[in-house]
Amino acid sequence: MAIRAFISGVSGPALTQAERAFLREAQPWGLILFKRNVESPAQVAALTSSFRDAVGRNAPVLIDQEGGRVQRLGPPHWPAYPPGVAYAEVDERLGAAFGEKAARLGQTLIANDLIAVGIDVNCVPVADVPAADADPIIGDRAYGTEPATVSRLARAAAEGSLAGGVLPVVKHIPGHGRACADSHLALPVVSAPRTELEATDFLAFRSLADLPLAMTAHVVYQAIDSLAPATTSATLVHEVIRDWIGFGGLLMSDDISMGALAGPIAERSRAAIAAGCDVVLHCNGKIEEMREVAAAVPTLEGAAAARADRALARRGKAAPRDLAAMRAEFADLLEANARRAAS
Repeated sequence: MAIRAFISGVSGPALTQAERAFLREAQPWGLILFKRNVESPAQVAALTSSFRDAVGRNAPVLIDQEGGRVQRLGPPHWPAYPPGVAYAEVDERLGAAFGEKAARLGQTLIANDLIAVGIDVNCVPVADVPAADADPIIGDRAYGTEPATVSRLARAAAEGSLAGGVLPVVKHIPGHGRACADSHLALPVVSAPRTELEATDFLAFRSLADLPLAMTAHVVYQAIDSLAPATTSATLVHEVIRDWIGFGGLLMSDDISMGALAGPIAERSRAAIAAGCDVVLHCNGKIEEMREVAAAVPTLEGAAAARADRALARRGKAAPRDLAAMRAEFADLLEANARRAAS
């Protein structure tokens, strides 16, 4: 079975007949879900099952379930979780061991929610280091404002996700925190010198280079490639992401349909693959665009397929745990942080 190098979205809470036929024929590596795909636990479980039935294999299903502003599964069916900044606050007020424990517990609990409905990849942790004058698109999603803190808490979050059987996707490599535009809408251009980027933005990802998956940033770094964002820049992918950062896992693009990128969807997809992305991510669920992506990307093979296989070998390996005790401990940590903040 020839798997193609893209991750697809779908339009709603259940597969249409056209989507089912497309998925069976196109064989995307995985599926990504958004709020438009979510109604209830039983419905999400049915959707993930029908996707895997359509492609005929245990393909990965992804979601962005960070907590805070970026949480696709939410009340009343799922708990609300705090944003990344909450763990940074615990870390600052109660100490590093407590911050790391909170980040780890939070993501293990989220992983439990996801696994229960057939989702086995979560697009966390956010390892971006936000600058004071940057666009707020990252903002409180970040685990702090210093590379060492961000990296340490991102590591704890990733470990928590893996402990719950869910693969983490570190994002947005090599760094979106300095961007002065929301890449969903426009192309951010960063003018900082490379030495400064290596000391801050890029540095946060360096100690996370062993994680199984990463998502690129649709950001231009003028000091390295003045024309192309990281997603479509061979220089950024090879010299920075693969070499300087040392990331060895599966590299996926951020959503290829976002406003930061220009040109036809097929052209964007080919450019991302040519730059060195292993897999193209397409999220909006528009089936005509999905067909264009499928026709533009190659079969997943060679080194990219090996990286995909290594990543998938790490999913589903949840450690035994007492969920009720974990939820109580997590709540206690957040409450202790709130008391400290109020004192």
